[in-house]
Amino acid sequence: MFYRDDRIALFIDGSNLYSAARSLGFDIDYRKLLSEFASRGKLVRAYYYTALMENDDYSPIRPLVDWLEYNGYALVTKPTKEYTDASGRRKVKGNMDIELAIDALEMAEHVDHLVIFSGDGDFRSLCAAIQRKGKRVSIVSTIRSQPPMIADELRRQADAFIELEDLSDVIGREQRQPRASSAADEDGEDRD
Repeated sequence: MFYRDDRIALFIDGSNLYSAARSLGFDIDYRKLLSEFASRGKLVRAYYYTALMENDDYSPIRPLVDWLEYNGYALVTKPTKEYTDASGRRKVKGNMDIELAIDALEMAEHVDHLVIFSGDGDFRSLCAAIQRKGKRVSIVSTIRSQPPMIADELRRQADAFIELEDLSDVIGREQRQPRASSAADEDGEDRD
């Protein structure tokens, strides 16, 4: 539940939200997402977390990251790390959980309601810690994908669970097929 006078902060686990929306068959329109949550209270900050491949000349997520940074989001990024697994396969790792958790704990002192866009069960302890500070926590993810993308323990801990699919008409747009020559970002606008 949102109250008009709530000071709200959003914490978006970029890769988790992207995967959840994709599994439901839509893409996120980040302009609409910001507008929707600004209409639910006093939006103080919207954080977006993602890992970036440092040595790529062009990263497919770069246009989105640039757009978000210029349009009201606080970007938190770090370089991905490459490693070789036990079977010799090259893997890329870029977990942003710690950064999100620290920012949320620090921001909890300045807001009434924190909205976390992730279904990662690792955030259950974060959710409980924020609640002990007297703040409300809503989790945005989905149980309607196969398999569900929210950990049951996180869903139970949260003050409110918001089904991502229920927001699709408000913050979503149809998935677009990639065009070879397009410089389109995830919010559907070309940035040439």
